[in-house]
Amino acid sequence: MNQEYFVGLDVGTSAVRCVVGMYDPNGGAMPSIIGHGTAPNQGMRRGTVVHVDDVADAIVRAVTEAERISGKSIKRATVNVNGGHVTGINSEGVIAISAANREISAEDRLRVEEAATIVNLPPNREIVQFFAKNYSLDGQRNIKDPVGMQGVRLEVDAHIVTASSPNLRNLDMALEKAEIMPSHHTVASLAAAEAVLTRQQKEAGVALVDIGAGTTNIIVFEDGEVQHVAVLPLGGQHITNDLAIGLKTDLDVAEQVKLHYADLHKTPKKMNAMVKVGDKAYNFTFEEITMIIEARVEELLEYVDKEFQKIKRSRKLPGGVVLTGGTANIPGIDEFAREHLQLPARIGKLENIGGLVDTVEDKAFTTVVGLMLLDMLLLPALPAGFGTKNSQSARALLDGLFGKLKR
Repeated sequence: MNQEYFVGLDVGTSAVRCVVGMYDPNGGAMPSIIGHGTAPNQGMRRGTVVHVDDVADAIVRAVTEAERISGKSIKRATVNVNGGHVTGINSEGVIAISAANREISAEDRLRVEEAATIVNLPPNREIVQFFAKNYSLDGQRNIKDPVGMQGVRLEVDAHIVTASSPNLRNLDMALEKAEIMPSHHTVASLAAAEAVLTRQQKEAGVALVDIGAGTTNIIVFEDGEVQHVAVLPLGGQHITNDLAIGLKTDLDVAEQVKLHYADLHKTPKKMNAMVKVGDKAYNFTFEEITMIIEARVEELLEYVDKEFQKIKRSRKLPGGVVLTGGTANIPGIDEFAREHLQLPARIGKLENIGGLVDTVEDKAFTTVVGLMLLDMLLLPALPAGFGTKNSQSARALLDGLFGKLKR
């Protein structure tokens, strides 16, 4: 809390967004947004960097706008890691308690978590984040925090998020060129969950589905802990591409059709699309537009359900599905998801945030607001050298521990 302000930076496929926040200046505990910036991004494909200079340029423009509005100089930020290369794996760690009184200490907890991070990863992958799901002590399962208990054998059931090292290096290179130091790397879905999910939902069992331009981020919580993380290489851009092919028109026309005429309600307002781009006017039938969009969104939801099936949670999440991201702006997408996933579904809304909140109410800002909140909750940046290969497990452990401290 010794920092004056906190920064989230969402490096997305279609745009880079930056949000600056601080604790309520009137003394309240509620975070307050004091600045924000957006810039189109041409250097990413499906969440991964393909042109470092273009991404760096977009970061500079978004950060400069946020600096202008907030009046703060931005040198570091919590940044999201995105793309189909991000995957989650389950892991277990086991240690023996050697203390004379058999009491579990914080050091023992750290040791068992470190044991869980010793997994056979390919040389081009590294750990981004570590989530302890639950602990077991001498056969007693589902312990939230073993510190202070007594036993002989301590185990942890964990979920580890890994990412491709070259893709992380490219992202860091773009940040370096933009002169922004990453305080932390985190998955986009965890940030979005921080902004819109309640503790009650996380305890009951809930999935957050963040549908961006090039990727869809999924995170599943149960008993308050992360159970599964996945990134699908599908998003809103694919709907635009489908419309361009199906309507036999240009991409910029297809984008305008999607933004103004997409509607997934069961009984939508049936009106033909009249789109004007430049001097030319275009006319498309509503049935054609709806058929194309429904087909793509249905396919996306099928992939989401396959991720739920991997952890045996298909149609079994009491908290349902919370949708966010720019594509969640399509009217009726929550009803459509409810019908196809057979789960309660709603659009995520920012909770307990003040300041310039009206300017970031668009679903596309959910992730970056969550990144700003994580910047508040996590400790300041780790020392130089912590980004090296040898210290990945230590950094992951710290991230996991500070998640617990936060809770």
